[in-house]
Amino acid sequence: MSFKLPAPQRIICLTEETTEWLYLLGQSHRIAGISGYTVRPKIARAEKPKVSAFTSAKIDKILALKPDCVFGFSDLQADIAAQLIRHGVQVTVFNQRSVDAIYSMLYQVAAVVGEAEQGLYRIQQMQAHLQTIQQTAQGFARRPRVYFEEWDEPPISAIRWVSELISIAGGDDCFPELAVQSLGKNRIIADPMEVVRRQPDIIIGSWCGKKFRPSLVAARAGWASVPAVANQQLFEIKSADILQPGPAALTDGVDQLHRIISEWVASHA
Repeated sequence: MSFKLPAPQRIICLTEETTEWLYLLGQSHRIAGISGYTVRPKIARAEKPKVSAFTSAKIDKILALKPDCVFGFSDLQADIAAQLIRHGVQVTVFNQRSVDAIYSMLYQVAAVVGEAEQGLYRIQQMQAHLQTIQQTAQGFARRPRVYFEEWDEPPISAIRWVSELISIAGGDDCFPELAVQSLGKNRIIADPMEVVRRQPDIIIGSWCGKKFRPSLVAARAGWASVPAVANQQLFEIKSADILQPGPAALTDGVDQLHRIISEWVASHA
């Protein structure tokens, strides 16, 4: 005798990564509401109600949609989760901060909607893709030093999964000791001249919520001697592609990192 386990039919996704993943799994019909910051996939913005920002949400609107499951991300959404839980809503808040933790989150979400097998297959494809990139990077004659800036005022360095993807793509994160800190406030670079002292070959900006301005970075006091500035190696990766701890970072995000690093390596051959 086989049993079909019930899966949630009305899911609220408070961040973009679970929305994108459910669309990839062919389960978009289960999504009842999304974050207003969602840009992947584009169609989600057109067809799903927007019920939250990142640290705030329209609780009444969420409740009116009668969700049987809410997916959130990180301690920053703890207050939203608490309010919904008090209203009797089932809430799962993930806190994935590494590449492996992203894989784990993806599998858990797939299992919740009855797509564990498909989810595992897609995860294995992503893992194989990263392994191919890593193998290519192992052949690089030089590995550039990479400064990844998540925010500019104050400067905040790369979160853990981004730091790991930089390594996989063939570079070395300039601030690996900060990457292990889960909170942005603990990754603040108090002295901007510390970036200068670490002499990054490449600077990548992904200012969450606003456009990266290479000219402003290059004009910072004392930064003219930074190799990345002197050689005009300043690039932007959109936050939706790299700071979303889900499918985007493991596909488009790492691909952009690898392209930037590969071009630097080729120019220094």
